[in-house]
Amino acid sequence: MSRHAALALLVAVTLSGGLSACSPITSYSGFQAIDSDPKDVKVGTDTKSTVRAKLGSPSVQSTFDPNVWFYVNQIKERVAFRRPQVTARNVTAITFNKDTEMVETVNVYTLKDGKVIAFNDRETPTRGREMTVLEQLLGSVGRGGLLPQDDEGVPGSRPGDRR
Repeated sequence: MSRHAALALLVAVTLSGGLSACSPITSYSGFQAIDSDPKDVKVGTDTKSTVRAKLGSPSVQSTFDPNVWFYVNQIKERVAFRRPQVTARNVTAITFNKDTEMVETVNVYTLKDGKVIAFNDRETPTRGREMTVLEQLLGSVGRGGLLPQDDEGVPGSRPGDRR
């Protein structure tokens, strides 16, 4: 083997090792369909007991209606030190008739069906008053006997209440 061929082989091995280190790490969570898929549930044929026999217990039952079952799974990929990204999410919602326990609907929702919710990060004010830095430093000396207690206008305080 010539010197150039050995050097080319070394470079190829190094590059392939470096590229494989950047390949994503895939993780699966939630319901995993092994023998049957939630999409195979038949409307009007299957009941709660046959669905439980085919798929097992649901991932989640509806909080307000025990006749709605959800089977949820997702796939995340993570590359090196980056934050994991959800690449696939499937939610299968199975609705049962209240009286006959027969399957009424089977709806499959994916990541595309999800909606971004605006999160409000404001804080709810709590009872009490804000203390200055000086009050915080000196307030514990003698349990606040050095500073005046002016809690009269604070919401939730009772007249004459000295704490």
